[in-house]
Amino acid sequence: MSNQLALDAIGDPMRRRILEKLADGPAPVGELAAVLPIGRPAVSKHLRVLSDAGLVTHSSRGTRNLYVLAPDGQREIQQWLVSVWDSVLGSFAAHVDSVNDSERTSL
Repeated sequence: MSNQLALDAIGDPMRRRILEKLADGPAPVGELAAVLPIGRPAVSKHLRVLSDAGLVTHSSRGTRNLYVLAPDGQREIQQWLVSVWDSVLGSFAAHVDSVNDSERTSL
């Protein structure tokens, strides 16, 4: 999975809502469409994007496809967010140290 594909996929609010719904457990397209303000064809398109990004998987159960969150699908996004956050915190700490140092020297 590519970081960029996953981030692009979750950039759409409807896809985030689908992921939130799937966090409750596996669901077929019809069940997802019933709780979203879009129809089954649109849900299917969003699921395809999420699947291509490695965020969801599906399995056939009889005549239905059940969609579920991919076990490691959000790991790369989480790792990216942690690295960005660590960088931000490091910059903030350096700034605080610099301010403290300048205050000490001006006393």
